[in-house]
Amino acid sequence: MINVTKTYLPNIDKYKSYIDEIYANGQLTNNGPLVQKLERRLEEYLGVNNVILVANGTLALDVAYRALDLTGDVITTPFSFVATTSSIVSNGLNPLFSDISPHTFNIDPNLIEEKITSKTSAIVPVHVFGNACEVEDIQKIAERHSLKVIYDAAHAFDVQYKEGSILNYGDISTLSFHATKLFHTIEGGALIIKDDELANKARRLVNFGINNNTGESRDLGMNAKMNEFEAAMGLCVLDDINLILEKRKIRYNNYAQALINQVQLQEKNNNSSNNYAYFPIALESEDQLLSIVQKLNKAQIFPRRYFRPSLNKLSYVEQGQACPISENASNRVLCLPLFHSIKERYQNTVINTILETL
Repeated sequence: MINVTKTYLPNIDKYKSYIDEIYANGQLTNNGPLVQKLERRLEEYLGVNNVILVANGTLALDVAYRALDLTGDVITTPFSFVATTSSIVSNGLNPLFSDISPHTFNIDPNLIEEKITSKTSAIVPVHVFGNACEVEDIQKIAERHSLKVIYDAAHAFDVQYKEGSILNYGDISTLSFHATKLFHTIEGGALIIKDDELANKARRLVNFGINNNTGESRDLGMNAKMNEFEAAMGLCVLDDINLILEKRKIRYNNYAQALINQVQLQEKNNNSSNNYAYFPIALESEDQLLSIVQKLNKAQIFPRRYFRPSLNKLSYVEQGQACPISENASNRVLCLPLFHSIKERYQNTVINTILETL
């Protein structure tokens, strides 16, 4: 069975060596030494300040909204994983959906300003499939209207933009380290925050709002801490990240060379690097997509439809927000199986099935 992705598992003896450390010092959670070590290593590797590890990517978004004291309306993309929207709603905020570019699949900066009202407090764009948003345009809009910007960068681990990390843009960027991601900690996530004062506030929120220096609770926080076992996995995977990227690049290019003139591929930001996390294609119609999926499933190959429904169609958001481009994309976009160890023969089956169906 070939799924759309496969979790990378590092050398088990290396992982066990970290587990031995945990047993030796007896600290399983509460900002333990492995969590602190992973934060420092990620800051160095990614070229960012203030990596704050949390238990999952959705909690990273929750903490970001609380840290920035958001209220009212939040403008976001309808083409993303459901957590981007559900986290907004669960924090008492109202998502306003701004449609996407049909080429990049990212939120279209040209459509954002018409959604801004007196109640708007922030913009939450997503670097969809690791493709960098038009960050300069979004920042200009935010500055004109005094809005905060939180980037859902769940797909954008190790993505570079111009001369540095894409994670350095916005007030906060959030990452997911779920087991299906390019880099993972089994479950987990992180906030990337440039401003030290804001980062300190976020650290309090992650731990019930408690000030680590005084032991006093200052803010309405939550329990979002990453544990030591997850950090141990992250340290092991980080050791192998260059090998993972190298192997994924080869597999990505196999698809790209075969399909570049056959189906619609995501248009990449010219200033953005590729982390080879996903390989999405857009078919001519949903019927064509379903035909390909059916044939691949018979061969025990399981691509995945990302993302559906278009989030403006969720039952728990304000109805009547038309996003025709996102709605169309949600019916046509299919992510092909892509992971470090997928065999070329399975990729060829995927490629040939697509070409035969077109």
